Amino acid sequence: MSSSCAARLARVDWGALARRLDADGWARLGPLLSAAQCAALCRDFDRDRLFRSTVDMQRHRFGRGVYRYFAAPLPPLVAALRVALYARLAPLANAWAAALGEPAYPTSLSAFLAQCRAAGQTRPTPLLLRYQAGDYNCLHQDRYGAVAFPLQVVIPLSTAGRDFAGGELLFVEQRPRSQSRGMAVVPAAGEAVVFANATRPVRGTRGVYRAQLRHGVSPLARGQRVALGIIFHDAA
Repeated sequence: MSSSCAARLARVDWGALARRLDADGWARLGPLLSAAQCAALCRDFDRDRLFRSTVDMQRHRFGRGVYRYFAAPLPPLVAALRVALYARLAPLANAWAAALGEPAYPTSLSAFLAQCRAAGQTRPTPLLLRYQAGDYNCLHQDRYGAVAFPLQVVIPLSTAGRDFAGGELLFVEQRPRSQSRGMAVVPAAGEAVVFANATRPVRGTRGVYRAQLRHGVSPLARGQRVALGIIFHDAA
């Protein structure tokens, strides 16, 4: 990973980020990629050799748009981001695991991916997503097997207002015996957002319970939106 990305991760207030995650299930990590890195990743979308599979979202009724899973080995920047982000997020994930009475996650991505391989999950899951006018992503959770990390990261590579309109990042949380809570986020190009992959602990009057979080993207009114998704568990 470039020194600029490493420096930006080092400047994150991880204590404040943990508190925001505990409150809302998502949090802004701040600027992580430069404009040049965003542009380079956007160009990568059309380099077929980088990807193991391509998904037409409308065909599978996931929404409208296209996403592509990177093949192994991952591009150097994507691989380094995945390693560095996992190391920073593992303590937060383990705090959630402890609250839910679950086993701890390894402190390194390599050790966690070894657990994935042991469960038959060997296909890398970082991906690029591209939306055109009218495209959207239905609310969903990214679970690909029995082994899953509870947090994931998305980094928009396009600039809202200039490259596209609409296309907000959506979060909808369902807590037991409560109506769903919706949140719309418009991150800047290169700004990372971390959020719960599926469930998270919430402390209530009767103890800790699980809240379900789903994420998606609202319809684009115009333009093109590209984003990098970093999921830490591999797929079966």
